[in-house]
Amino acid sequence: MDGENVCPNVQGPPGLPALGTLMVDTGHGDRVGEFRGVAGPYWSLRPVGGGAEWEAEPQRVRPALLMEQLRARTARLNARSRGEVL
Repeated sequence: MDGENVCPNVQGPPGLPALGTLMVDTGHGDRVGEFRGVAGPYWSLRPVGGGAEWEAEPQRVRPALLMEQLRARTARLNARSRGEVL
């Protein structure tokens, strides 16, 4: 009865971030984006607060540090306060 007590993997493969997690794409100049899902061999990331998604190589993506998260969110809020279209 091997595998009888094994819990099914309902969250996807290990190492896959949760949707909306802020990640840093080191392959695109340390660009910060929200994890949106998997597209073939790539991960889809979207700029904080909206915009066009881009594809990143998973081996070049890492979780954003708190400082990087704050910087990305502050930049979005500053742009919005200037009336820029986001």
